Amino acid sequence: MLPGWRGLCTGAGATLCCLLVWIIYSHLVKEGQLAVGTCEIVTLDRDSSQPRRTIARQTARCACRRGQIAGTTRAKPACVDVRVVKSKQWCEMIPCSEGEICGLLMNKSGWTCTQPGGRIKTITVGHSESLYHKCGLT
Repeated sequence: MLPGWRGLCTGAGATLCCLLVWIIYSHLVKEGQLAVGTCEIVTLDRDSSQPRRTIARQTARCACRRGQIAGTTRAKPACVDVRVVKSKQWCEMIPCSEGEICGLLMNKSGWTCTQPGGRIKTITVGHSESLYHKCGLT
């Protein structure tokens, strides 16, 4: 180790040394690689062409643990239990923001999040059937 680093990595500088090692390590992780159990938004498209309505389409990429699949928790992409997605019991993954009430759509194609003021967000799930087949969930 270089003489200057030896002094930095002892005593009060130990925290700084650990931080530096973590930064170097995080740069060594391949670009685009996700940590297990995390998700990232890949695409987000918004269409506000209709009055009083915004249509948003979001695609997320997740690196889930065994028995989990990409879903939504607290209005953010998250790894959720496969059973929830397979049974389409969407509200079990707690998809709405805090203070909102989740409701399952009649045809189980998604859910609604009702805000305290009465405003309703409707979320539909796309391509879930093809996802089941890709993951061997049928």
